[in-house]
Amino acid sequence: VQLQASGGGLVQAGDSLTLSCTASGRSLSNYPVGWFRQAPGKERELVASISWSRLYTYYTDSVKDRFTVSKDNAKNTVYLQMNSLKPQDTAVYYCASSAKYHSNRYGDPREYTISGQGTQVTVSS
Repeated sequence: VQLQASGGGLVQAGDSLTLSCTASGRSLSNYPVGWFRQAPGKERELVASISWSRLYTYYTDSVKDRFTVSKDNAKNTVYLQMNSLKPQDTAVYYCASSAKYHSNRYGDPREYTISGQGTQVTVSS
């Protein structure tokens, strides 16, 4: 399975962006998917995730009420809608998938063992 994140760019504070994560080689419908980010000099952090059933989501505190994760099974794509962007959101964003069928550990960053190339998001003040 290969994952590819796209949709990043350079925006101003307060703007919105939608990231997409497309998968090839396997359907994402039966696996939780997470969005991670890594800023220079910082550790990678789980920003948001969605359960395989799409019933449950997780958000780190700093993005709650601003970011929304969703999954379109028909398109085999997971999205991260980012609103009210802040300079501290600047990072490379990655999507990752669990390798465990119907795993319920969507909020555990250790669950995500399959990741792809990221997309740069830069928010200017």
